[in-house]
Amino acid sequence: MRYFACLLAAVMFAAPAWAQDAAQPEPIEALKPVPRPDNWWTTRHQQKLDAIKNADKIDVVFIGDSITHGWENAGKETWDEVFAPLHPLNIGYGGDRTEHVLWRFENGELDGYSPKAAVIMIGTNNTGHRMEKSEDTAAGVKAIVEKLHEKHPETKVLLLAIFPRGATTDDPKRKLNDGANVIIEQEMKDKDYVTFLNINDIFLTDDGTLPKEIMPDLLHPKQKGYKLWADAISGKLKELLGN
Repeated sequence: MRYFACLLAAVMFAAPAWAQDAAQPEPIEALKPVPRPDNWWTTRHQQKLDAIKNADKIDVVFIGDSITHGWENAGKETWDEVFAPLHPLNIGYGGDRTEHVLWRFENGELDGYSPKAAVIMIGTNNTGHRMEKSEDTAAGVKAIVEKLHEKHPETKVLLLAIFPRGATTDDPKRKLNDGANVIIEQEMKDKDYVTFLNINDIFLTDDGTLPKEIMPDLLHPKQKGYKLWADAISGKLKELLGN
């Protein structure tokens, strides 16, 4: 009897531990800084570290994924006209998710300069690559903003809503992005160093359709899209820069 009593007691004490283990939430991938193994990506990272080291002045840093990276390609003409005079640094990388930006932050891309302003637009690859929950993508974006602020508390942040994707408002990835934007705006509203700006309507028709003349693949802007983007944020960015 004594043996069975001890065994019963052991089971009773162990049960809460099992229940606790089962209740542990899955880690949020969007929050775990990781690099990417691609050669072009590591080469670009080193190029950006060299650009930081060699720059006379960096007043504004653009942070994001392929859409921001595209200022060096489809958006270059507009970039040269509108943003190049503002002493910018572009650290957008095609294919990046929030966790990749966090790794880059931890590995030199915020070091060696003190930007007056930052333009951030990131998250569509979190939803696009793995159909991540809006809440998780928003958590990754929030972590980027907070890490930037921790490193550069004087930097003013122009945080853009994740751009629309997919042809219509019913597109599942569009819905995930829109859901993340609602959460991000709510999370940022009390941060006096952040200006949250949702410019998504400039890309869309009245019924929410995303035209291919703006984003041919329903994700990446072409030249016209970059011009719309620049027109929508240049005034606010210059205000944050004190220009």
